[in-house]
Amino acid sequence: MAAAIPLASPVAAGPARQAPAAGPLEITSSMMVEQRSAAADGTTRVALVKPARVSPGDRIVFVLAYHNIGRQPLSDVVLANPLPRAIGYRSASPGSPAPEVSVDGKTYGALASLRVRALDGSTRAANPDDVTHVRWRLASPVAPGSQGQFAFQAVLK
Repeated sequence: MAAAIPLASPVAAGPARQAPAAGPLEITSSMMVEQRSAAADGTTRVALVKPARVSPGDRIVFVLAYHNIGRQPLSDVVLANPLPRAIGYRSASPGSPAPEVSVDGKTYGALASLRVRALDGSTRAANPDDVTHVRWRLASPVAPGSQGQFAFQAVLK
């Protein structure tokens, strides 16, 4: 069974649960912010916390979790996440595979391979602030009961 799941990026604090678009794939999208504090040994400790509110410049981590709650494996699963204009993509989170990105919602690839058309008709290399969508394609079928997650870092513009 193929599933293409568009996900809305939450801009308010807390998780946002999405209904499956095709098949029994449960999706949870949550937003965390980096909270830095000084540790007793003089180092800086970084923790991910649910934000009470988010301010421009805050570093945000979006976590997209999936769980096959059905009885059949799901193949060709694509998790797509449009980014609100106020969010600037930065990178995949450590330990998470890099997503394919898009600057127009149609063409996806590595950021270094994408181009943006300027107002004068010329083109330039895309940069992280040009990203409008991120997506992950699951290479293997998602077995019944299986779950996983992807995460990416962003900043509130």
